[in-house]
This record gives sequence, C-alpha cells and structure tokens, in this order.
Amino acid sequence: MTSKKYLCALQFKTEENFEKNLSTLKKLFSKTPNECIAVAPEVCLTGFAYDRFEEAAEFGKKALKELLEISENKILVFTMIEKINEKFYNVAKVLYRGKVVYEQPKVKLFKFGGETDYFSAGSLDDIEIFEIDGLKVGLLICFELRFLEIWQKLKGADIILVPAMWGKLRKKHFEQFTETLALMNQCFLVASDSANEDMAKSSAIIDPFGIPYRDDRKTLLLKECDFGDIKKMRRYMDIGL
Repeated sequence: MTSKKYLCALQFKTEENFEKNLSTLKKLFSKTPNECIAVAPEVCLTGFAYDRFEEAAEFGKKALKELLEISENKILVFTMIEKINEKFYNVAKVLYRGKVVYEQPKVKLFKFGGETDYFSAGSLDDIEIFEIDGLKVGLLICFELRFLEIWQKLKGADIILVPAMWGKLRKKHFEQFTETLALMNQCFLVASDSANEDMAKSSAIIDPFGIPYRDDRKTLLLKECDFGDIKKMRRYMDIGL
C-alpha cells in the first residue's frame, strides 16, 4: 500500500442538461493527479430526474463508457441511475484502470425526497469492504450515513467514500456524521456533496483524527494524505480495529 495518496472531493452543481454534467465531471476529474481517489456527488450526471428515468438510465450507459476511458491511472467514484431487470437503482460505481472494480446499489432510500417511489433498494448484503491497491475501502451513499448497521459493515476500512446529495437544511448533520464516522473508524473519509442551491455542500476530506479539510467555495478539494496516520491513530487510541 502506498503511504501517501491524493484524495479528492468534487463539489459541483448538477444541471438539467445531462451532457453538461458529464462534461463538468470529466473536466474536474482531469485536474486531479494520477493515483488520486476522487469522489463525485450522488447522481451527478443526471440528478434524480424522476420524470426522465429511462433517459437518465440510457445516458448513464454512454457516460460510463466515456468515464472508463479516463480512469486508467486514477480512481473515480460516483453514483448513477441504472435499470436492472426492469427496476431502477441508484448504483455507486468505482472506476479504475478502465474497469468497474466495484459497484454497490443504494440500500437506504430517502423517502422524504421521493426515492422510495421510484427506486428499488439494494440489499445490506451488497455492502462490503473491498480492496484497491492494498487499501481497504468502504462506501456508503448519502442517507445511509444515518444507519448504524451500515457503519458496522464498514468497520476496519482504511478509507470510506461518501457520494451524496444532502440538503442544506441538515448541513450540520452531514458534517457531524462524516467527521464521526472517520473518527470512529480511525480512517480517512472523502465526502462529496452537490453544490446546488438547496444542497449542503460541506464536502470534505477527513483524516483519522476526525479533522476535516472543507471549503464550500471550491468545486475541487484536493489533499495529499499519509495513510501511515491510520496506524498512528490506531496505536495511539487502540479500540480493536
């Protein structure tokens, strides 16, 4: 495992124009260094687009092909609307070396935002720690931050990735959950939230000591992190991880 690695949280607006969203994502991702892990906001390609689900799912296929082409030397994490066996899911994709190396459907849907009326939920069994270049990686999607059973599935991760579309009325909750999750796991956490007007922003790169790097003015947050800090924190405060 490489001791140091750049982590990146993208924080940009999702427009009604799908092609524009894809262009924005590709442009921002191109600014990140090789071997970086970059996380984009939840459904950043299309938004939730409840009245355009079929179109959004088809566009996701096209966008995925283009994004795979630029993921050869760095990692991109985002979620997209996907149609599987005539049902629609919000699926997180992890792209690296031109391949989808991991995917995970959203398990806990946000009913207050209408998600339960349009999406099918994944299974808790779909959530697991996976490995990239010797790093133990965990992932959860937005509303899933509120559920203890999902936190328990991520125990022992070196880094947790959180694509989100979190509303600004609960901005403080997003900050508290992400900082506490990093601190509880003594790991790094990258949270990416939308910059739309009704969204919290509060994207962050959080270290194993629970200290966040956060700037709501930026569309790209980039920080070089030393993964040796995980061992330091776990030795200093041994809680059995």
